[in-house]
Amino acid sequence: MNPAYAKHLRGLYIVTPDWDDTEQLLAATELALNQGTALVQYRHKTASPALRLEQAGALLALCRRHGVPLVINDHVALCNALDADGIHVGGTDASIAEVRHAVGPERIVGASCYGTLALAHAAWKDGASYVAFGGFYPSRVKQYDFRTEPGIIAQSKREIPLPVVVIGGITLENSAPLVAQGADMVAVISSVYLVPEHERKTRELVALYRP
Repeated sequence: MNPAYAKHLRGLYIVTPDWDDTEQLLAATELALNQGTALVQYRHKTASPALRLEQAGALLALCRRHGVPLVINDHVALCNALDADGIHVGGTDASIAEVRHAVGPERIVGASCYGTLALAHAAWKDGASYVAFGGFYPSRVKQYDFRTEPGIIAQSKREIPLPVVVIGGITLENSAPLVAQGADMVAVISSVYLVPEHERKTRELVALYRP
């Protein structure tokens, strides 16, 4: 991974909702970037290929203006076509080794590890840049059929030399025990994009990682 990306793997990590309105998506994302968001993931599970290309390209241009990396959820070909900053891989998608080979050594490669430390060990060995655990809490966006225990964060930090991302129902109020366990990033969708007082909520989440 490009060392220049390392500084971005700590702080607030926002993941986009399934919004078809590109202007709405860009406006909300820019507000979050203005408050100090560290990393953005483009994720739209129901978009057409044309919409996905439009939105990801527009988000990449926005993120570049703010000096913040954009990673693409799942779609390796889209990541390469746009020369995006990285890719996030779910546990049922292509292997981390395959994705790392496809995108090259310089890009961010994130790995969903759910509640399984063995997946995180495998992801590390296969070239991941960070490991993501969750869900920790009930989510408005994604339904989990399991519960991840906070202790996995500290255990991963002891055993694996990669940043840890936490996701799944994360709010300002419930994130404290996860940050205390050593989470390097809190990843959110609803707590930024689907709440009133969008800017204030984002600013408070960013402040979790400020002295």
